[in-house]
Amino acid sequence: MVATPDVLQTSASHSHPSPSGESRVAVLLMGYGEVESYEDFANYNEQALNLLTAKFAPVPTWVYPPLAKLLAAFDLHEWSHQHGNFISPHNAIFEAQRAGIEANLQERWGDRVKVFKAFNFCKPFLPDQVLEQVKAEGYDKLLIYPLLVVDSIFTSGIAIEQVNQALTQLSDGGEHWVQGMRYIPSFFDAPAYIDYLASMVETKIKDHLAVAHLPSQTGIVLMNHGCPHEAKGFTSGIDESQKLYDKVRDKLMYKYPLISVGWLNHDTPLIKWTQPNADLAARNLIDLGATALVFMPIGFATENHETLLDVEHIIEGLRRKHPHVTYVQMPCVNDDPAFLAMAATWADQHIADLLEEDALAINTSLAASQAAAVHSHHGHTHDHHLPGHSHDHGHHH
Repeated sequence: MVATPDVLQTSASHSHPSPSGESRVAVLLMGYGEVESYEDFANYNEQALNLLTAKFAPVPTWVYPPLAKLLAAFDLHEWSHQHGNFISPHNAIFEAQRAGIEANLQERWGDRVKVFKAFNFCKPFLPDQVLEQVKAEGYDKLLIYPLLVVDSIFTSGIAIEQVNQALTQLSDGGEHWVQGMRYIPSFFDAPAYIDYLASMVETKIKDHLAVAHLPSQTGIVLMNHGCPHEAKGFTSGIDESQKLYDKVRDKLMYKYPLISVGWLNHDTPLIKWTQPNADLAARNLIDLGATALVFMPIGFATENHETLLDVEHIIEGLRRKHPHVTYVQMPCVNDDPAFLAMAATWADQHIADLLEEDALAINTSLAASQAAAVHSHHGHTHDHHLPGHSHDHGHHH
């Protein structure tokens, strides 16, 4: 089921070529991607650490290789011993998300729009591989759409970094083939997404917990993607994640007062992470009298080994200590048709803008000469100071 949309997709685009001269938009739906076997994991970790850890403030580069090995050892313990060689469902869900968003968009835009998926860390869908296909299929406008709830240097920043590298590689020196670009930063504050998360939690409580637990005894842990506090001055996503949590909590707290944020951190040495982590958040709610706990991922749109293994692991630990509490693990929004319809509408305005606006004509090879020209111009202005004309200096900041 997962493979067919790709096949249909390519054949369809060849059988209905667009009228010549008409712009076509490639939507680049970007996610982390997840390796599906442990064997690939150490390599994945090394790549991820190079892209991610480089943005942490206090971590020297010599730490990466031993850190990758250390993380891989932890993950092997988590993957194989505890979960019978877990295979991540992330990539299959992401493909379903791609196909669903594309189907929604093509109802409105026809074959002038096609959705391609790109993964930060997984071949054969690395951004440079996918953009090569986008170029080969004749798309001249690009909508970059990281399907990540919060915009940060670790999520969207990496996506843009990789797209920029790929676009540099794929430039042939003359006028750039990309003639229009837009970007969808994130949807942490999209009212439809916030309402949707709150209603998922409410429905679950009504259907499964309300019969045995008072609302004041029903604790809710809203899980965000953990963030390091120091990120070399890059935006790390803490602010947006906090706002997302506050907005979802606002929808629920009048009925269910016991709510806490729970950060899913990658606790790494030397780095201060967001608190409370999901485990501490749950223990705090139990201390306040929760007899049932709902774990709801709000900072992730697609299931992955954090939302599955890490949360399962946390619940197992809590259950040993507090067996009288009922624990409910909720899924991410994943490929729910309501979410995919919503996610497609967030792209509509950008697609309309791209199809209507004039083509950008950009010759990237001019960038270097432009930088050099501006530089020499500044040097030039300073050379012409006449001694004694000190009032001139006011103009040079």
